[in-house]
Amino acid sequence: MKKLLLLFVVFFNLNVFAQSDEYSVYVKDIETLQPIENATVQVLKTKQVLMTNEEGKVTFVLSGGSNVEVSEMNYENLTLRWAALKENGFVVYLKNKKENLDEVVVSNENPQKMLQKVVANSKQKIGVAHRLKVYVREFFMLDNQYSYYNDGLVNFQFNKNNTTTLLVEQNRSYGLIETDVSTDLKGYNLNDIMENYSNFKYLDPLLSPNAKKEYDFTTKGHAKNAAYYIMSAVPLDKAKEAIDNFEIIYDPEKKIIVEFTITVTPATLDKVEEKTKEGDKNMTKSFVKVNYRWDGTDYYLLSSNEEIAYDVVSKEKTKNVQVRNSFVTTGFNKQNFTYNESDVFKEKSLFNKKNKILTNYWDISGFTATDEEKAIIASLEFKL
Repeated sequence: MKKLLLLFVVFFNLNVFAQSDEYSVYVKDIETLQPIENATVQVLKTKQVLMTNEEGKVTFVLSGGSNVEVSEMNYENLTLRWAALKENGFVVYLKNKKENLDEVVVSNENPQKMLQKVVANSKQKIGVAHRLKVYVREFFMLDNQYSYYNDGLVNFQFNKNNTTTLLVEQNRSYGLIETDVSTDLKGYNLNDIMENYSNFKYLDPLLSPNAKKEYDFTTKGHAKNAAYYIMSAVPLDKAKEAIDNFEIIYDPEKKIIVEFTITVTPATLDKVEEKTKEGDKNMTKSFVKVNYRWDGTDYYLLSSNEEIAYDVVSKEKTKNVQVRNSFVTTGFNKQNFTYNESDVFKEKSLFNKKNKILTNYWDISGFTATDEEKAIIASLEFKL
């Protein structure tokens, strides 16, 4: 009996020491004390990468302690020891960079040729085989009403030709209204969108021979970071095809892209001829923002936000459809998956995946959410 009791005590203690605790870190501006959104927080012990939400907050699960590394383009990087972090109540303060470098970059090289070199080098750097653990989230709106929601924790295996294999660890997918909107659902194709990020396909319009006739290129120094340049490409008034506005932040020394943003302005959309046939789609909004991470040795996708809205022409009434898709990478690894072919997710969107919930994975995603989005996600709890 004493031996059994001793074994119980040993196993109990092992379980206590092995259990993980949940921690939250807040990142703030040291001068204004305001939260810093979209800062990158890496837990050095686990190599988990998180991004702060609008409260400057990330949440993660950890056994024991770990130093953390915090960075944001407009602030000085900071690595903080665990002991100092605990003494500070899990608040990290970053110093704002004081540079004021918003000057036109003088270069003898054509901006388009420079971009071609940067894109080619970025493709080469990101093109090695690797694996990303990604939290993905998607909102669907019909006629300005949130109608469907899905999110999941997934793994993308990148092959050397930049194609991807997708495995879904956990996911949930729910309708938010009583009306069946399944016929209107138009989710993003997860494999296609990730492959487009790694191939930088979104920048193809700027690399074509006709780009000079369609866009006005300018390059400036980054206002807060001397290591980066900002290239802008704006459609010319005489442009026939171009409607997108591009902003590309890149490292001119390493020749890699750090971030790009693509938007369509209302003024540009006004120039597009409206389609009137049944089933035609007329775009009303388009937004893409993609961030990449260079950690000193490896280069990979960090996060993305895409939003598209369009009116669908029908006999009864015109429907407005809006879809917002977001990725955040929480883990990078050069090891390949071990999986069976039957485990591979081959559908386009998590709309088509049966719910699989093992943990509250969404609580530790470290993902940015607006107050409106938080309310929507919170409303799902009764369905879990």
